[in-house]
Amino acid sequence: MSALMKLKTLEGYLQDLSGFTKPKIQYEQYETPAHIAAVALYTMQTQFEALENRLVLDAGCGPGVLGIGAAFLGAGFVTAVDIDEDAVEIINENVEEAEISNIDVIKSDFLNCNTFRWENYFDTVLMNPPFGTKNNTGIDMKFLQMGLNLSCDSVYSLHKSSTRLHIQKKIKEWGVKGSVIAELRYNLAATYKFHKQQSKDIAVDLWRLTHHT
Repeated sequence: MSALMKLKTLEGYLQDLSGFTKPKIQYEQYETPAHIAAVALYTMQTQFEALENRLVLDAGCGPGVLGIGAAFLGAGFVTAVDIDEDAVEIINENVEEAEISNIDVIKSDFLNCNTFRWENYFDTVLMNPPFGTKNNTGIDMKFLQMGLNLSCDSVYSLHKSSTRLHIQKKIKEWGVKGSVIAELRYNLAATYKFHKQQSKDIAVDLWRLTHHT
């Protein structure tokens, strides 16, 4: 599909994808809303030509909204990885439904992806990593680091805006370049029993990290 697809059209396609049936708290499974995914992907392609004809990895893909969206915007090939069997089943259904042929879905722990000899392999790594709740502290940074290992160009990642200073500090430590390329609002619907509010508005940054300027 063409990178010139309209933003609203892309959002419409992504809205039609199936989400998690029973989200698992141990994996911090939250769906990336279609609007956020569409704006993020559109920004990557229009500002940095990061998707069209590129080798793309969707890390911790869940139902696959980022990877499938990248395919809609003309990605050369998309590899989607998730640790959870149910998520893999859902993304496979979504890929079939969307009639996309250039996505390979792999059930694997992304944080141990070195076994695939994918170092510096992908042009573009996409992720909406777990936020890193108290049981998973620092997992978001581990995702970023692995993304940098596997990318030969750029990593695009969604993070709470409240972590911005922390990420800036990490980027300095790692000796890579990084900047926030979009600020978004994430309307997080009540997903788990412990969520008191029906939905919560969270400020989210779309980061672009790269090994070079």
